[in-house]
Amino acid sequence: MSYDVIIAGLGAMGSSAAWQLARRGVNVLGFDRFHPPHTMGSSTGRSRIIREAYWESPFYVPLVRRAYELWEDLGRARGGSLLRRTGGLIIGSKEGDLVSGAIRSADEHEVPYQVLEARQVRERYPFRPDGALVGVLEPRAGVLQPEECVAAMLAEGAAHGAELHFDEPLERWEALGGGDGVRVFTARGTFEAQYLILAVGAWMSGNLPGLPAQTLPLSVARQTMYWIRPLPGSVWGADSCPVWLWETPQGPVYYGFPDLGDGPKVARHHGGEVVNPDQVNRQVAEGESSELRRFLEEAIPSLSGTVEEAQVCLYTNTPDEHFILDRHPEHFNVLLVSPCSGHGFKFAPTVGEILADACQGAPPRYDLEHFRLERFLPGDVL
Repeated sequence: MSYDVIIAGLGAMGSSAAWQLARRGVNVLGFDRFHPPHTMGSSTGRSRIIREAYWESPFYVPLVRRAYELWEDLGRARGGSLLRRTGGLIIGSKEGDLVSGAIRSADEHEVPYQVLEARQVRERYPFRPDGALVGVLEPRAGVLQPEECVAAMLAEGAAHGAELHFDEPLERWEALGGGDGVRVFTARGTFEAQYLILAVGAWMSGNLPGLPAQTLPLSVARQTMYWIRPLPGSVWGADSCPVWLWETPQGPVYYGFPDLGDGPKVARHHGGEVVNPDQVNRQVAEGESSELRRFLEEAIPSLSGTVEEAQVCLYTNTPDEHFILDRHPEHFNVLLVSPCSGHGFKFAPTVGEILADACQGAPPRYDLEHFRLERFLPGDVL
């Protein structure tokens, strides 16, 4: 069977591509090795931060601004809201990557923010930074619910005619002669399309024939997330507490959410065990939270209560922690998207729009040079 576009992987980026392409009338077929939304990859955990004062680099700000618009469009199309604004707080030293990077992006793109001294942070919120730290408060930041977002994008894609196959992993693919498209093989059939979008996240390196050693310099990290019962008398409601990130002097960055109905959620950003995505230990042992608990006891003592729940998600990381969003170096009609290095979910609708434009021959709306594959490959490959 023949299609305009085949999408492998229907997590955040793949489901967005299916939605954006199908709404334009493109004949789309999508595959996923599981049944999204699911807990086997990165788009899990019931909450993801969306923020505009982007400490990682100012070049992300135009993309996330468009994402705000598209998340709101999707919510309206599904008869609800997918984005909840809580405000966002970044805590760290003035010279640290998070604080200085957030201010740099905010100033360059005129993002509203306020710098709080440690005393002001302690007065307003249940955080206890020492006097050497500051907070950057961003009023437009908030929360996305990843499972609901993926489900909404898939539903909108299907409503506009996308054909979606679940529990059907891509086994292999090959380019057709003369640049006439691709052929995809699964356990259930063989399919052809003019374009192939590879958005398989942690399984990306195994699906890229033609590259050196058939791999990319990717690592998959097992990250743990925890929901904690706050101590009695503490205030953690989403109406009064922001989402937050905290850069410690020792190096680790922690992040968290207010109580969205099942207790405040906290986790470490990066630093997880490097794993094979097909052999991940999905159980969280009691002792795995010890480092995080030591941080909370000192920095956020009201979250030193009982761990109510723990989950595992996967970060698929590039060496520079920026995305991959490019064409295959040997096959123009094969598009590579993600890995997102633990900070990509918020951009999903914008990335889907970029992929839809690429499949329709439209010029890029954004500067995508920072996401090119060539930065990781020998000079004679591209």
